[in-house]
Amino acid sequence: MGQNNFTHSDKINTQTDGLAMGAPSSGIISEVFLQHAEHSHLPSLAHKHKLVNYFRYVDDVLLIYDVLHTDIHTILKYFNLLHPNLQFTTETEHDNKLNYLDLIIHKTPTSMNTGIFRKTTFTDTIIPYTSNHPPQHKYAAIRFLYNRLNS
Repeated sequence: MGQNNFTHSDKINTQTDGLAMGAPSSGIISEVFLQHAEHSHLPSLAHKHKLVNYFRYVDDVLLIYDVLHTDIHTILKYFNLLHPNLQFTTETEHDNKLNYLDLIIHKTPTSMNTGIFRKTTFTDTIIPYTSNHPPQHKYAAIRFLYNRLNS
């Protein structure tokens, strides 16, 4: 227990609760925990509040619901009561648009369209080929962009 030390703001801290940060097993255990919570609570919640659909990628959740039948603040309270160490927040659509992961989802009267979402801090720069970085770092950036284009 006393081996989970980390530094923040030049101060050494000891993690006293939760899974060890950076441990290979932490991600797997977190995923098992979240899947258990979803299978235990989501069916009744979805039925009671008439949720249209539920998506999750790691710790980002996307709920599709009808505002005439669903109060998102009630659902948020429910999610935050699942476990004392879990804290969910909401982000709702504005102008029929919602950012989820690196997508922007635009709702129209007849469909939903997606595009790539870029944060305001996005610089669209990669490591210059003439820099002193290892070649594998430079090639990784190109592979990432190529794979993203194709997927």
